[in-house]
Amino acid sequence: MESSTIRILVIVAIIHFPVLIDSAVRQYKFDVVMKNATMLCSTKPIVTVNGMFPGPTLYAVEDDTVLINVVNHVNYNVTIHWHGIRQLRTGWADGPAYITQCPITTGQSYIYNFTITGQRGTLLWHAHILWLRSTVHGAIVILPKCCVPYPFPKPDKEVVVVLAEWWKSDTEDVINEAIKSGLAPNVSDAHTINGLPGPVSNCPSQGGFTLHVEKGKTYLLRLINAALNEELFFKIAGHHVTIVEVDATYVKPFKTDTVLISPGQTTNVLLFADQKQGNYLVTVSPFMDAPIAVDNITATATLNYIGTLTNTPTILTTPPLENATTVATNFVNSLRSLNSKQYPASVPRTVDYNLYFTVGLGLNPCPTCKPGNGSRVVASINNLTFTLPTTALLQAHYFNINGVFTTDFPANPPYVFNYTGTPPSNLQTMNGTKVFRLAYNANVQLVLQGTGIVAPENHPIHLHGFSFYAVGRGPGNYNPMTDPMKFNLVDPIERNTIGVPSGGWVAIRFRADNPGVWFLHCHLEVHTTWGLKMAFLVDNGRGPNQSLVPPPIDLPKC
Repeated sequence: MESSTIRILVIVAIIHFPVLIDSAVRQYKFDVVMKNATMLCSTKPIVTVNGMFPGPTLYAVEDDTVLINVVNHVNYNVTIHWHGIRQLRTGWADGPAYITQCPITTGQSYIYNFTITGQRGTLLWHAHILWLRSTVHGAIVILPKCCVPYPFPKPDKEVVVVLAEWWKSDTEDVINEAIKSGLAPNVSDAHTINGLPGPVSNCPSQGGFTLHVEKGKTYLLRLINAALNEELFFKIAGHHVTIVEVDATYVKPFKTDTVLISPGQTTNVLLFADQKQGNYLVTVSPFMDAPIAVDNITATATLNYIGTLTNTPTILTTPPLENATTVATNFVNSLRSLNSKQYPASVPRTVDYNLYFTVGLGLNPCPTCKPGNGSRVVASINNLTFTLPTTALLQAHYFNINGVFTTDFPANPPYVFNYTGTPPSNLQTMNGTKVFRLAYNANVQLVLQGTGIVAPENHPIHLHGFSFYAVGRGPGNYNPMTDPMKFNLVDPIERNTIGVPSGGWVAIRFRADNPGVWFLHCHLEVHTTWGLKMAFLVDNGRGPNQSLVPPPIDLPKC
């Protein structure tokens, strides 16, 4: 750890149910530092937290208060987002740059202070500025309160498994070159499993992650997709897993041999070590059912039964095809909230705001973009390509600073066309910094409609500050007359990040019970960069318990 050159650290949190005191204050220090990392037979400097890739796992118990002192020792501005944490009334600790805070500049620090209210399970933390989250990310493990059991068989061990992407080049160079050209950035050079891709053709000596298991034991795998731009399939040769939780929400258990997990999503699975002694291949491969370039290199790891002879060959498996839409759809359609007496699905039955947002790509003029023939690829929500301000939206809202944003984000597409069919002749978008205002405690229905402009593709949309229920999903264009009749209002899956299917739509519902400014964006980082983002401004309710708390004294300044 003291050396300035490190090989990728394998961060495998195998825990035997650590004893953590209820309702405690947990304190962490995150030093953001540069480290040299060797991967794919080459070395480059990367931005890390505490010199680790993946970064350290943050452990807490439901209802804990967590204090993380983030100290910036690098030449980039930094913010950290605690992905999936509700941040009830504490939007100052949410983390997205220029949305809830200004960045932590070089040599400065900021203490993120929040309480984990009514949540337990697996989430993640990651940088939320530039493309730094490619290497600045890690797990959040929230254990149930003392003496509250899991609503599924107790595992013997728990293992954090972080999936990510790796570029041989500096990722900031990758996106900056793409912005300059107006075209899409280069895809990654490998996928990783706990920081390792396994052997690849151009670097056969590259090591891989090994998960050691004992026959007859049960393991809870906490899967996290920390990749920048790719949805991933996870599969273990010869084994099925049981899905028990997604995005820190318990689900009705079901068995599968393949897990689909989008960037920003988490999935807890039970693995029963019930096969014969041996080594079993673990694969992580991309899912893309549109004509979009992806990193087609499969990451591999090994599931090793303890006691297996050294020369025992590995039992192989074939990952799903890259465009395995049926596999992906079947997985998504199998997800249902547990909806038990202890963990009910509190789906809003009435709707105060009925919103319809198109999400997709566009082309705007760019005279300097010669590789793009004078055009730049952009992305938008309701044809608005979001422009980040230079003052954080939450600060502007709290201190009544004029001229930073407007509250006229459109509730419906400004131009009606066949969204998933033939695109319009004009592919340009509007630019602006607009938010949509919501009354406190209002019930919101939001239909996210994919478009076919430039290319249809799946958009994993993440909403900060809330969990929501995915009440409906379908192909083609959403029909407001007939599709709501098929909504699931009983046990829909509850998430914080949802995939809008290629050439289709998804409907979500949530209660706006968290005052502040909350980011909504595609979790494909390239689309966020291109402008597929907006924010909700939720007004205060009545009294201090329904109002945004004042900003902390060390809040970074712009």
